[in-house]
Amino acid sequence: MSQSPYTSGRLNISTGSVWEEQVGYSRAVRVGNHVIVTGTIAADSAGTLLHPNDPYEQTRAALARIESALQQTGATLADVVRVRLYVTNLDHWQDIARAHRELLGAIRPATTMIEVARLFADALIEIEADAIVADPASNA
Repeated sequence: MSQSPYTSGRLNISTGSVWEEQVGYSRAVRVGNHVIVTGTIAADSAGTLLHPNDPYEQTRAALARIESALQQTGATLADVVRVRLYVTNLDHWQDIARAHRELLGAIRPATTMIEVARLFADALIEIEADAIVADPASNA
């Protein structure tokens, strides 16, 4: 967890991913009660893809990474209001939807699934999430 030296009241979260340093981004950013989690795939910090060719497990793993980043900002999956699912094959939608439903079904965030040509590390899915935390005073 690192406080940005550039913006007071802004919390930048790094998970140590090789791409965070190479590209210059944070896994998550919290400003006030808003938390934005960057596009997240099922990869370890070295960039190795987890669960190749398994859209269900890749979705679960990416959502687990998102959940971890949210927790570092003081948010939880229950605070998620919007999810964007970038997928390389819409034919996988049922497996992806099953994993999404298992972790977010009770929360029911606004969700969009978009087919794209390709993702980093040949991932099948990349997920972005936005959360709003009820109490902005809890910002670290």
